Amino acid sequence: MLSWALTFLVVALIAAALGFGGIAGTSAGIAKILFFIFIALFVISLLSRLLNGKSRL
Repeated sequence: MLSWALTFLVVALIAAALGFGGIAGTSAGIAKILFFIFIALFVISLLSRLLNGKSRL
């Protein structure tokens, strides 16, 4: 999921450099949404691991 966010961020930066404002804004918005979803899932994963107490090493 983080790789998708980074991909959309790169697309947004390239589009902004080439002057495509609409595409750049849309790609940046998608990248933000995917990044926050990734952070939320990461926090949920950490909390579930802490509450579960099991080590999976």
